[in-house]
Amino acid sequence: MKYFLIILCLLHCTTNVFSKAIHVGKNQLYKSINAAISSADAGDTVLVDAGLYLEKSISINKKIVLKGINYPVLDGEKKYEIISIKADGVIIEGFKIIHSGVSSIVDIAGIKIYNRRDVIIQNNILDDTFFGIYVQNGKNCFIKNNKIAAHNSEEQQSGNGIHCWKSDSLQIIGNTISGHRDGIYFEFVTHSVIWRNNSFKNIRYGLHFMFSSDDAYITNSFENNGSGVSVMYSHGVKMFNNYFKENWGDAAYGILLKEISDSYIEGNFFEKNTSGIYMEGASRIHMQKNTFKDNGWGMKIQASCMDIVVEKNNFIGNTFDVGTNGSLVLNTFNNNYWDKYDGYDLNKDQIGDIPYRPVSMFSMIVEKNPPAMMLFRSFMTSLLDKTEKVIPSLTPENLKDNFPIMKRLF
Repeated sequence: MKYFLIILCLLHCTTNVFSKAIHVGKNQLYKSINAAISSADAGDTVLVDAGLYLEKSISINKKIVLKGINYPVLDGEKKYEIISIKADGVIIEGFKIIHSGVSSIVDIAGIKIYNRRDVIIQNNILDDTFFGIYVQNGKNCFIKNNKIAAHNSEEQQSGNGIHCWKSDSLQIIGNTISGHRDGIYFEFVTHSVIWRNNSFKNIRYGLHFMFSSDDAYITNSFENNGSGVSVMYSHGVKMFNNYFKENWGDAAYGILLKEISDSYIEGNFFEKNTSGIYMEGASRIHMQKNTFKDNGWGMKIQASCMDIVVEKNNFIGNTFDVGTNGSLVLNTFNNNYWDKYDGYDLNKDQIGDIPYRPVSMFSMIVEKNPPAMMLFRSFMTSLLDKTEKVIPSLTPENLKDNFPIMKRLF
């Protein structure tokens, strides 16, 4: 065993001795990044001096580190994919990547990973690229602290900021994305983490999940996107401590949950969205310790949802706390704080003595006839809601919180 460890150490030292640094720049031996990559061996580092580089397309087919010094600019001249990664274990760091090509047929990106693993892309600036960073069939790749921006106004003119397809065990950490079609896009991606990203002012979604299961997104900010966040056709998703703000529009929401199951939504903050959460065809979702503040609807939970547990959440200042489109309810509400609750607590145990019905009669009317919203805050609306609480007729009988909390939870 001792001799085996000695041999491993010798091999490691030998590898370090023979790896080298290759410099690229106006005053260096190599003026071209492509030429430096061609002469590099696996394990080498290519260091690129500051400056403007018009390289058409940079293809990396060996395990190297490509590192920029003081953010050299790689310009795709609106024609080319700028960096194509076709080897495992490549590291890209410290570049400003601008003006990639645009295509409706080929997914052109600022940086694209082709069927590779263990790739690291970090500390880059991408501006005016079609797709920003594109991971195609990647595994165990790491995308961290990149700033990705586009400036288009229509979905057809822009790809996604970070686009991941058919991949596994990705880590998307600390990136800032704006102005793209979707900020972050996952399709057929499993066992991956999206953590501490800021996705704002994107044309469609801040985050878009499709057929992606057993993933987690934690402590991200999604603000002022076209429609917020969409999580669709997935299971085993964990959504913790995220911030959803000012996602406004006729079909906008903090999160859309469609055909999602066996997932957790905990510790999130929904503020000033048309709907904090819009839920359709969802099942076995556990929601707790979330705050819904100043939204149009705190939640819209459609009749197609079942086995949803909503407990220990705050509902504060929403126009409507909960909306639904049917009378059959197969979900549970318990121990939530509702600022509209006007019941009493005679035994002082901080739990209301009568149930709270969060669905108002007027919200049911608006669900079926949106123009009726013009009557909101009228005397007739208040009278209808008060009457409905005494003698329920339109609102679902069993959609109620039997144990409402008297004081805000956190």
